[in-house]
Amino acid sequence: MSRSNFIFTSESVSEGHPDKVCDRVSDSIVDLFLSKDPYARVACETLTTTNQIVLAGEIRCAGEFSDDEIEATARAAVKDIGYEQDGFHWKNSNFQNFLHEQSADIAMGVDSAGNKDEGAGDQGIMFGYATDETPALMPAPIQYSHEILKRMAQLRKSGERPEFEPDAKSQVTLRYENGLPVEVLSVVVSTQHKQGFTPADVRELVRPVVKSVLPEGWFPPEDEFYVNPTGNFVIGGPDGDAGLTGRKIIVDTYGGAAPHGGGAFSGKDPTKVDRSAAYISRYLAKNVVAAGLARKCTIQLSYAIGVSKPLSVYVDLHGTGQIAEEVLEKTLPQMVNLSPRGIREHLQLNRPIYARTAAYGHFGRTPDADGGFSWEKTDLVDQLKSLA
Repeated sequence: MSRSNFIFTSESVSEGHPDKVCDRVSDSIVDLFLSKDPYARVACETLTTTNQIVLAGEIRCAGEFSDDEIEATARAAVKDIGYEQDGFHWKNSNFQNFLHEQSADIAMGVDSAGNKDEGAGDQGIMFGYATDETPALMPAPIQYSHEILKRMAQLRKSGERPEFEPDAKSQVTLRYENGLPVEVLSVVVSTQHKQGFTPADVRELVRPVVKSVLPEGWFPPEDEFYVNPTGNFVIGGPDGDAGLTGRKIIVDTYGGAAPHGGGAFSGKDPTKVDRSAAYISRYLAKNVVAAGLARKCTIQLSYAIGVSKPLSVYVDLHGTGQIAEEVLEKTLPQMVNLSPRGIREHLQLNRPIYARTAAYGHFGRTPDADGGFSWEKTDLVDQLKSLA
């Protein structure tokens, strides 16, 4: 049985964090190729450091594209984040592209042929999770951490708070009673800022943002409200620290409140089950909780490279279930085809919808009209309720 009284912390990082800059560039490259060929194969890794943007990885695309188009896409992603600094500028940074053709051996294992269905793009285990502690059915610490940084970015980009610069981190610590959050114990926000502002200045700029995100009366004690605790934070982003694609996998998912299979999402087309199976796992877990079958749900799927069917389906309702886990383990694969092709088709993943996922979490978001965040829909609820 899980503990019901405890203290738990999650962190988030902004779109201007060096690793998130890389995630955004990599996912923008995925979108570029999917816009030309819905069945393009992409595995794009990005490295950033002081005035350097480097791409590496494998691609296969039936549409026409040029190196200039790839470079323009990467630079546009950095520009949208807001980097126009001496040490990292969307226009002036050196750009190198080492993307090349996908391995024929990998392609052979993944492609469908004859009686063979499309196989998984790699082996691995993927987890999905949902909890009823927030309306988004996400753990509260990571949800609040994301929202703080998202609102700061909105204020920065709108011009209302030009003092903020793109690089930032947040961290929220909550106290739980009987399995539900009841109090914020501390909040940490570290944000890059323009020259000339003191730590006290930045603290007062951040304060109303945090208050607007947290429930009424949940603002932490003053001595537990930490803003830029090291002092000055003018040099940031890739100029202050090198970035790489895929290094913020806990930020991308559930803030440590649920298991993680270890595979990153960004830069990967949906044949890669690291991404697509993690999305369908969240989709299934969210629908289970939304249907009232449990207050919490963890789902694990596993795959082998080149094999279409999942090797295992595991469900854990954490002692909160209104139905046996074994019933869900048998029934969920009947509701949704959990092969790589079935996942792609059910969630309609072969679309350029990924750049928007690169910051502020892949989960707990609102589904978009064009199919973005389709894994956040709760359209299985009626079917699942009938099981109970």
